Amino acid sequence: MINYKIFYFISEFNSEHILKLRKNINLIFRNYEKKFDVSYYKKIKNFCHSNGYKIYLSNNVNFAHNLGFDGVYIPAFNNSFIKNKNFRSNFKILGSAHNLKEIRQKEKQGAEYIFLSPIFYKYNKKCLGLIKFKNLSKNSFSQIVALGGINKHNINKLNLIKIKCFASINFVKNLYEK
Repeated sequence: MINYKIFYFISEFNSEHILKLRKNINLIFRNYEKKFDVSYYKKIKNFCHSNGYKIYLSNNVNFAHNLGFDGVYIPAFNNSFIKNKNFRSNFKILGSAHNLKEIRQKEKQGAEYIFLSPIFYKYNKKCLGLIKFKNLSKNSFSQIVALGGINKHNINKLNLIKIKCFASINFVKNLYEK
């Protein structure tokens, strides 16, 4: 299997689970249901950094930067963010898109990585499929990350379109533990 750059979405802090993951997995903390608690987010960031994991905070740019996260993940629905030139040079902006218009929006927002989804069929959502995904990815200057419906049966198809990054919510949990 190819050596992918992997992003893994988590919605709760579980130190035991995180420690089971390989160190090359980049974590994205995405929880839109809990009230924002600075001490909770500091605890997550400190734990991840002290154990060698990169951690990105979803949809809260200023807190991600000010609390020392490795970067921020900007969902497709967030069109209001404007890149701040005062960010640390190693602060990464990740963004999510589903079409060319959203890809352009994320590029304007300064996204170094754009999560294009869904690549594969998942539940009742329409998927892009390999050809449309590849065509859309050619239209971006950012690094493209495959997201959506990736599993052990279709992950090798990413090689066909020369994708070296993928993100997951469920797939990583079992496959990429140590």
